[in-house]
Amino acid sequence: MIEKQNMPAQHQDIPHGSEAHMHPKPIYIDERYRGSGKLEGKVAIISGADSGIGRAVAVHFAEEGCDIVLLYLDRDEDARLTQAEIEKRGRQVLPLAGDVADAAFCQKVVRETIGKWGRLDILVNNAGEQQPQEGLEDIPQEQWEQTFRTNIFAMFQLTKAALPHLEEGAAIINTTSITAYKGNAMLLDYSSTKGAITTFTRSLALNLVKRGIRVNAVAPGPIWTPLIVSTFPADKVAGFGSDTPMQRPGQPSEVAPAFVYLASNDSSYVSGQVLHVNGGTVVNG
Repeated sequence: MIEKQNMPAQHQDIPHGSEAHMHPKPIYIDERYRGSGKLEGKVAIISGADSGIGRAVAVHFAEEGCDIVLLYLDRDEDARLTQAEIEKRGRQVLPLAGDVADAAFCQKVVRETIGKWGRLDILVNNAGEQQPQEGLEDIPQEQWEQTFRTNIFAMFQLTKAALPHLEEGAAIINTTSITAYKGNAMLLDYSSTKGAITTFTRSLALNLVKRGIRVNAVAPGPIWTPLIVSTFPADKVAGFGSDTPMQRPGQPSEVAPAFVYLASNDSSYVSGQVLHVNGGTVVNG
């Protein structure tokens, strides 16, 4: 069990943040984790896979025998480390930098995936962004639209591009958030997109059930990722996660196994559901 820990005050003036410059660095896989071939021979596309939860998911999937399409925006240093961790586990990786809100990029991603492996088994829609503001009147329209483009429009674009290549037994996993259930006074636009993602997950699950494609989501609570240190002031970062029942933030390594479960045959009777990984907060959702 990870002990209660207060993170030191810090802030990064880097859009979306960089894991390479965080202290302490997030834990993306527990050294005691041992794969058991749950995803052997499968291919997964993971957006936002260079760092944070996306990196942890990519490394856990690789540990379980999965080849990875590593999508990221522009953090090459972080992406290279994730690529090395995947390759260290004997799996192939296709790193692609671009904006998943761009339909043309999403179509390119799927083309290159099919061109390399001839199959696609798992889609993880994880890319996201947030920009805290004190009130609704402080949110510029450009920010509101950008948050929706990154968090939910991108999910639509990438899923639409991937669907023709997903066959029976495939899995789609979306990253929503505890903010979809509790709200957040400073993250009005972000919370709204996460609510949309939850409903998108449930509706798409119903839409695809007859095709044998399962659609689920994971709703993390406060997780120690670059998004936190790049969007909150240093004093807020210092107390991050202390308001959970466990009185600490979670690590990406504590979220990723939920994605493994939803991607594998262990969850063959699970669709349209949201797994809550949030340090003990009960949200009844």
